[in-house]
Amino acid sequence: MVRFATIAFCLACFSQASAQPAPAAPPAQAAIPPSALDWPWPQPDPKSWWDDKWPVADEAADPLAGRRLGRRERLPVIDNGYDPLLYRLWGLQPLQNQILRSGEMIVEVAVRPTTSARQTLVRATVRRDGKAFIQARAGLGCCDPGVARRIGFDVEAPPGSAERLLALREDPLWSAPREVRVDYGSGAADALCVEGTSYDLTLLVPGQSRSVRRACDTAEIGQAADVLETVLGLALGHEPRIDVIYPGGADFSSARAAYQSLGAEGGQLKPAPNTRPQPPAFPVPPPETETLAVPPTPSAGP
Repeated sequence: MVRFATIAFCLACFSQASAQPAPAAPPAQAAIPPSALDWPWPQPDPKSWWDDKWPVADEAADPLAGRRLGRRERLPVIDNGYDPLLYRLWGLQPLQNQILRSGEMIVEVAVRPTTSARQTLVRATVRRDGKAFIQARAGLGCCDPGVARRIGFDVEAPPGSAERLLALREDPLWSAPREVRVDYGSGAADALCVEGTSYDLTLLVPGQSRSVRRACDTAEIGQAADVLETVLGLALGHEPRIDVIYPGGADFSSARAAYQSLGAEGGQLKPAPNTRPQPPAFPVPPPETETLAVPPTPSAGP
């Protein structure tokens, strides 16, 4: 009798449990989008990843591609504070590897504000065929191993740009000291730059390079106004995310006026203490021409 009561109690419990609704299934998790760093899906064949042909960079991305150094040519020394690996982080061919021929040039402007991480690097290249190219990069130069939020473009400059750029070779800026201090007539100004923007400018011609830095003081920057307006002016108007960094455009008229007023009032730009000399220039050999061996003319017999 006891065993029968126990069995009846268990059956009642089981029937009550089966009558209760089953618990709702947990909501399905939303699909997580793949990271931008993940391989595309479906994943490519591992062998084809290395063996397939990749798109070749266009002409504007590497205007001097495919050149080889001649037997008597030497690359000039680049001493502008930019290591070749830093150029790679910006997605540019290192300036140390660029081979220039007669009539060609490269001018670079690196803009580094002291109160912002938004840095800019602009390179203008003039080739001997008369074409000019502009390569510009912008990004956050801090806080990450690379250049964060890097953007940029590579374009061919509009007609007439080559002549404007080639004229910059004769600018007195390139014969001035690498770094200067402002003397208003009563001694040099303080060398400490608390707030402002530094401009590192580099000129590369066959066999020679020149690098100068102008920072903080308006009169000091005004000495480089012509170069800054030309190079930055050609870089603006292609990428809105770069244009927004320069709300006033490439206008350095106030800096130019400050530099002119400095000289008119008896002031000058003095070489900064411990400024480094410019790297030496190398002689540029004449273009190598192929000489054909001409057999001697046989002499006429007696």
